[in-house]
Amino acid sequence: MAPCLPDQAAALLRLKRSFTVVTDESGCTLASWRAGTDCCRWEGVRCGVGIGVGRVTSLDLGECGLVSSALDPALFELTSLRRLDLAWNYFNGSQIPTVGFERLIHLTHLNLSSTRFAGEIPDAIGRLTNLVSLDLSTKFYLLDLDDEFLSVASYSPEWVLVAPNIRSLVKKPHNLTELYLSNVDLSDNNEVEWCGAFSNSTTPQLQVLSLPECELEVPICESLSGIRSLSEINLQYNYIYGPIPESFGDLPSLSVLSLTYNDLEGRFPWKIFQNRNLTSVDVRYNFELSGSMPKNISSNDILTQLLVSSTNFSGPIPSSIGNIKSLKNLGLASSDFSQELPSSIGHLRSLKSLEITGAGIVGSIPSWIANLTSLTLLQFSNCGLSGQIPSSIGSIKNLTRLALYKCNFTGQIPSQLFNLTQLMVISIYSNNFLGTVELSSLWKLPDLSSLNLSNNRLSVVDGEKDNSSWVSTDYFYSLRLAYCNISNFPNALRRTPRIGTLDLSGNQIQGAIPHWARETWTHLYRLNLSDNKLSNIGYDSLPDNIQLVDLSFNLFEGPLPMPRPSTWFFDCFHNRFSSMPLNFGSQLSEMAILDASRNNLSGEIPPSICEARELLFLDLSYNNFSGSLPSCLMEDINSLNVLIMKGNQLHGELPRHIKKGCALQALDFSDNMFEGQLPKSLVACRDLEVFDIGNNLISDAFPCWMNVLPKLQILVLRSNTFIGEVGSSAFKEESNCEFAYLRILDLASNNFSGSLPHKWFKKLKSMMVKYSNETMPMQYQQDVHGPTYEYTTSITYKGNDMTFSKILRTLVVIDVSDNALHGAIPESIGELVPLRVLNMSHNALTGTIPSQLGALQELESLDLSSNDLSGEIPQELAQLHFLSVLNLSYNGLVGRIPDSPQFSNNLSYLGNIVLCGFPLSKECSNMTTPPSSHPSEEKHVDVILFLFVGLGVGIGFAVIIVVTWGIRIKKRSQDSRFPFWKKVLCM
Repeated sequence: MAPCLPDQAAALLRLKRSFTVVTDESGCTLASWRAGTDCCRWEGVRCGVGIGVGRVTSLDLGECGLVSSALDPALFELTSLRRLDLAWNYFNGSQIPTVGFERLIHLTHLNLSSTRFAGEIPDAIGRLTNLVSLDLSTKFYLLDLDDEFLSVASYSPEWVLVAPNIRSLVKKPHNLTELYLSNVDLSDNNEVEWCGAFSNSTTPQLQVLSLPECELEVPICESLSGIRSLSEINLQYNYIYGPIPESFGDLPSLSVLSLTYNDLEGRFPWKIFQNRNLTSVDVRYNFELSGSMPKNISSNDILTQLLVSSTNFSGPIPSSIGNIKSLKNLGLASSDFSQELPSSIGHLRSLKSLEITGAGIVGSIPSWIANLTSLTLLQFSNCGLSGQIPSSIGSIKNLTRLALYKCNFTGQIPSQLFNLTQLMVISIYSNNFLGTVELSSLWKLPDLSSLNLSNNRLSVVDGEKDNSSWVSTDYFYSLRLAYCNISNFPNALRRTPRIGTLDLSGNQIQGAIPHWARETWTHLYRLNLSDNKLSNIGYDSLPDNIQLVDLSFNLFEGPLPMPRPSTWFFDCFHNRFSSMPLNFGSQLSEMAILDASRNNLSGEIPPSICEARELLFLDLSYNNFSGSLPSCLMEDINSLNVLIMKGNQLHGELPRHIKKGCALQALDFSDNMFEGQLPKSLVACRDLEVFDIGNNLISDAFPCWMNVLPKLQILVLRSNTFIGEVGSSAFKEESNCEFAYLRILDLASNNFSGSLPHKWFKKLKSMMVKYSNETMPMQYQQDVHGPTYEYTTSITYKGNDMTFSKILRTLVVIDVSDNALHGAIPESIGELVPLRVLNMSHNALTGTIPSQLGALQELESLDLSSNDLSGEIPQELAQLHFLSVLNLSYNGLVGRIPDSPQFSNNLSYLGNIVLCGFPLSKECSNMTTPPSSHPSEEKHVDVILFLFVGLGVGIGFAVIIVVTWGIRIKKRSQDSRFPFWKKVLCM
């Protein structure tokens, strides 16, 4: 073999000088790279023969652990390169050079995986027409702990590659067979770009498509089915929605299909299971994905992984599944078919993991579980299983993860569990386990790193004081003991320096957070101490690396503790904090959600709050803040989605210079002392859904100009001094006052006058549509599984002032009471068929009650009292079977009261002296008794009442009644894909 050419050796030596060589067992020393020697014999270097003799054709430095500030241009002088592997070397956030790769025209294999490059992928890579394999992925490792993902990685996820147009990356390499882009940001790619990138005409030879954790929010393209060579499709951990194409079942070479953690729906194509090459299917955590297991699934004798748990699969689980002896990982679900697990599963002696979910799985943990001695993971979650944990579980000696949560298990935790010395994760929360658990018995497990005993009927105590037999807890990183009857901080927490997650919520811990906590918990990123009796934080700031903090429902006093720059979630709802430090905002650079409501905070809101440029949700309601509202909250923080200031003593005018790009979705300024007019610049907030200015001192006309807000659904102006006419009467052109999406309109207790326009009510289109989802919450949600807050509003409901803290989409309300309105009740109100509350009391309305109101079949509360209405009560109102509150008092109504259970309250008719019939004592004479309208089968149904208990880290509010909808927000930061219990850091 001829020696390498001098220019090749010189380029390699320059490349070597750009690296810092890490000399450890796993790294490469590049010791053979010496001047004057044949570079074709150097470590990782291969040269060509024939025409390419003496030229470097392959450079493999993969997993060398080399470090550089940038990729040296000397690399691009190796123009004969066919293979280049720089994986697992570290370029510390530098960009892939925009110029240079286009020179490597012979390149067939390029691997830059886990190299810590950042920024846009250069177009030059997409012009390498001979590429067969391209790997720009960042490998990541997920540890699944009862719906939480934690990472064992240590570097910043800011080192992310971006491909704004994936078509430009794959349009030239027509021979591409493998594409690996995990953790590359593809969020800017829409359906057209995504589907245009992968088809039989663009990537006809593609065999492996691996795009996990890429922020994709698109459907699966049918065009993928045209690539007949596809053998592996990996799209897990994205936002991919819609159905799985039926045509995937026709891909002849399909071996691996991994779609876990997406938003897929529809039926899983059963034909996929008939593919003889299929080795792995993983569609877990697609909760709307339905389907059933085919009876003949046992015909596949090479299937090693079948994971359909945490889906909406239903129907029987075939016993033939026990004939697939090749299975290593099995996850099953059955949502609506009550059955016990087939005993044939116990014959799968090679199983490494078994995951079972779904209410359709009933019975107890089967005895044959003990036969699966190779299991390392056993999970029964969200299922209908009950009974005790069998003591025979102690025979599964290889078990490293035990997850038995959200089922109906009872009894005591068997002592045999504590003899499983390889256990790393124990998650047995949200069941009905009884008895006392001594933590000292668990600390003897040498590899235990995560423990969750929350939400059972357990009492958790420290146990033996002599800790000489305890193993090291240095690598213990997750402890969750919510609602475990704990009265003190566990002593073992003194010896957990690497703990990352601590949840002690819902206990009876009193006093102060221990002084040793700050020094010990240096790696803590998530802390939940909510719903205890703690009164003293013990220090003036939070731990250094903390990201998520929940201190709600305690007795904390004094100033709010200072968050840290890393903190993005801080909930101190319902405490006794008295002040917000003036420099509080200086530590809010990453803050996304801040809830300090229901405290005793006083004084002015510090201007430093304006430094919270990433803020999404801010709730300072029910405090004693005074002064004016910092204008920056509406004018400068473009990220803010929800701003809640109700129940304070704020005054002055609202900020008037709201800019284009406003992201506000909900504004609640009720119960303050704001004055002046509403700022017309609110029209810049195109996503606004909720606006509540109730109970202030606003003096203005009806805001017809707000009709340009395309998503506005709740408008509350009650208890101010609004004047003039309502609706289209206030505007010369009716089209300028249409509120097509409005569902709650509250104008009560103002000075509105004039008549109610018949045509205007016909324009309330959203009030004419029944919603099929009776329980869809109207809420703010930080991510699809993230912390959730319900919007609240106060309206008069069934004669009482109620706070609606969780607003059902089905709740449709009109309240124009306590104004100076006159004229007739518009008949067009009868077209608002989903209306549940109608309050027009305390006005000067005249004429008769329209019979069209009888069409409001969802109506639960009707108040027309204290007007000047005349005539008879329409017989049609007797058909309102859901009506539970009716008030027609103090009008001039005459005639017989309709015969119906809804009309049986005597107080409903006070002040109508000419009315007669039951329930009044005055009998009717010389009148024909109207036909009875008693429903034969219908029963009185009241509005749905909820007690909302917060999700995740104890976030939530005690509520009275409820009204709700969901808003999905992505926080583009370290936690962009997963919230705190689904957190991914990359390696």
